[in-house]
Formats: sequence, structure tokens, C-alpha cells
Amino acid sequence: MEKQVLTPEEVTHLTELRNTYQELVASIGNAEMQIMMFQLKKEQFKIQLQQLQEKEVTLAKQLETKYGQGTISLETNEFLPNV
Repeated sequence: MEKQVLTPEEVTHLTELRNTYQELVASIGNAEMQIMMFQLKKEQFKIQLQQLQEKEVTLAKQLETKYGQGTISLETNEFLPNV
């Protein structure tokens, strides 16, 4: 059987295809990594939000114990008791 050789154009096309596949695979990997980082950041934000809500509840209980039930005006710094 005689050795068959690809034409330079065929080699170029195959090389371009291989390179394009490699670039796409790398791009997909980068995109997946970014998605993972965004998900991690989102989870961190959720934890921070939960901690903030817990602080809010704690402070509300402290103020209610001290002043009773009512509302607070941050504009005037006044406590307005419920009547």
C-alpha cells in the first residue's frame, strides 16, 4: 500500500479545527470557573445577609426590652411608643 500524504490545505484545516476545539474547551473551562466563583460569592453574600438579619433581630429585642413596643424615628432619634 502506497503512503498517502494530506495536502497542505487539508493539514491547515485539520490544524485549525483542532486549535478551535482547544480554544473552546479552554473557554468553557474558564466560564465554568467563573460560574463557580460567582456561586461562591453568592453564598458568601447570603451568609452576610443572614448575619445582618440576626443582628437586626437582636438589636430590635434589646430596644424593645429597654423602651417597650413602638417605632423609632432615625430622623429625630425619637422612640414613639405604641399607644
